[in-house]
Amino acid sequence: MQASEVPRAVAAARSTASSLGLTVDDALVLHDSNKLTLRLLPCDVLARVAPVAQQVARFEIELAQRLAESGCPVAALEPRVEPRVHEHDDFVVTLWTYHEPVTSREVPPADYAHALERLHAGMRELDVPTPHFTDRVEQARQLVANRDRTPALADADRELLGDTLRSLGRAIGERGGAEQLLHGEPHPGNVLTTEDGLLFIDLETCCRGPVEFDLAHTPEEVGEHYPDVDQDMLRECRILVPAMVTAWRWDRDDQLPDGRRLGTEWLGRIRAALGR
Repeated sequence: MQASEVPRAVAAARSTASSLGLTVDDALVLHDSNKLTLRLLPCDVLARVAPVAQQVARFEIELAQRLAESGCPVAALEPRVEPRVHEHDDFVVTLWTYHEPVTSREVPPADYAHALERLHAGMRELDVPTPHFTDRVEQARQLVANRDRTPALADADRELLGDTLRSLGRAIGERGGAEQLLHGEPHPGNVLTTEDGLLFIDLETCCRGPVEFDLAHTPEEVGEHYPDVDQDMLRECRILVPAMVTAWRWDRDDQLPDGRRLGTEWLGRIRAALGR
């Protein structure tokens, strides 16, 4: 989120929670990306705030409710207030249960795989309109092709990313295997380690595709514990997904700290994986 918007976003979250009868004396910033994640105290509620124009909060709330009802390992909405999207000062605010993280515990790959398998099982039971994973691949490819939006990307790197996104996106999409609703980005940053086990957050990136696309966001050892994986497809996805993420790091508007260094590092890994 733009630094100039952060104070207003915090104020929107505090005002929204207070209007719902929750006591808010302080707001701690936990994460700042395309949306602001806050811990409101002393009511101990997690607030997620995004500009109205960028939000998909209604979809995320509906999906989180349905997945939680079916016993899937997802972060819960705040039970003391109505589960809905609140609008305040050009921001949308959603309120969630704050789950205390267990930071000293390393996640065993088998546990990660089992939690993701449970999430996928619940998602298979839902019929909701979502983009196809190839739509997200195409968005990344168009970003790479747009020199105005990626002006610092060298020609050779632009060609590498564009070719990789085009060829692997098409190859994986045309395999014809089983597809289902996916998390979209179940990487370790979107997994909470809590006393109640692993919980997935950030459902806004949901899409349809093969489970291997989700597995490609996880540590490599996780794929060894997930049942019935197409290992050839997973290897392709483990190149495609970093290519997508690398494309976003070269966006002139990308605000990820150290993002350009990471983009350069990942370009080297992609080139090595492709044997170039």
